[in-house]
Parts: sequence; C-alpha cells; structure tokens
Amino acid sequence: MTIHAEEEMNFDNFSILDVESAIHNGAIIERQTDAETGELKYIMEGSALDDRTVGIVAKLSPTNKLVIITIYAAEI
Repeated sequence: MTIHAEEEMNFDNFSILDVESAIHNGAIIERQTDAETGELKYIMEGSALDDRTVGIVAKLSPTNKLVIITIYAAEI
C-alpha cells in the first residue's frame, strides 16, 4: 500500500480490514493503461465491513505483488 493510499484510507475512515474485505468480495470494474508507464491499473469496488463501498486503484508490481495506489469511498 502506498503512503497516498494509506492517507486516503484514513481520510475516508476505512481500516485495512475494510480494504481487505473489499478486495475479497469485490470485482474489477475497469482496467486502465497508465499513460506514462504503460502499466495496467485496475479499478476495483467492494464492500467494507460496514457495507460502505470501497473503491481501490491497484496495479501489479514487477514481482507480481499487488500495489494499492489509492482508496476512496465509492457510491454504487
């Protein structure tokens, strides 16, 4: 998780458990190609533990680890 993602998570009053829940029960809703790097980014949405919708922007690192770029409160 990037520092930016952690700051946004705290700003929207989500915990890491909310983010994990959203990843496990959510879905990829969009794939984007980064204009500068050409890397694929994935936009996911899922439910936090309190049923709020969490938006997550993530990518895979060169070592195939998930890097969470940012988190936001999403509305469906």
